[in-house]
Amino acid sequence: MTITLHQGDLPQGIEWGNAIAVDTEAMGLNNYRDRLCLVQLSSGDGTAHLVRFEKDKFEAPILRALLENQDITKIFHYARFDIAILKEYLDVDCKPIYCTKIASMLVRTYTDKHGLKELCRELIDVDLSKQQQSSDWGANDLTPAQQTYAANDVFYLHALREKLDEMLKRENRTDLAKKCFEFLPARAELDLAGWLETDIFAHSTSR
Repeated sequence: MTITLHQGDLPQGIEWGNAIAVDTEAMGLNNYRDRLCLVQLSSGDGTAHLVRFEKDKFEAPILRALLENQDITKIFHYARFDIAILKEYLDVDCKPIYCTKIASMLVRTYTDKHGLKELCRELIDVDLSKQQQSSDWGANDLTPAQQTYAANDVFYLHALREKLDEMLKRENRTDLAKKCFEFLPARAELDLAGWLETDIFAHSTSR
C-alpha cells in the first residue's frame, strides 16, 4: 500500500476510475467549531492520497472538481459528517454518494455495531487499529502513524461496498439504500443549518 501526502490540493494527472473512497479528519466532530484538517482519497487500488489543509486555506480547486464530478461515485463511511464538513470548508456538493454505514444499517439488522472497524472485521476479515482517531489532526506535521490511520479509513471502502451491495440485493433493499444516499446532501444541509440533533420527521406530542 502506498500513501502520498499533499499540501492544500491534489496534483493534476491522477487517474481515479468511476468510484473513489473519501474520508475526512477534523479537529473534532462539531462542524461549526472544529476545522477541516485532512481529506483522504483512494481509488481502491492500494494507494491513498492525503490532502492536508492549513488553517484558513481551503481553495483546493482540483480536489473540489473531483468531489463534484457527477461521473465518479464517492464512497464514504458515515457520509453525513464528511459531506457536511466538505460543504462547510470547500463549498462542494458531493454527488453521487455511497455510504457504507447506511448500507450496513439497512442490511446488518442483526447487530447495532456499524462502525468501520466492525464492518472490516466481519465482512473482509481486516482488523483496523483506531488508536490515532483522537490525535491532533491540526498539527503542522502528521506522524507516520496518523498517515497510516487516515489511509486505512479509505483503503477498504471499495471492498466493503462490494460486500454490502450483495447483502442489499439479497434483502431487496438496494433501491431503498439508493434513496437514502440521495437524501444525504439534504441531511447534511440540515445539520449545517442547525438541525444537527433534531429529527424533523419524528412525531412530536406538541403538534
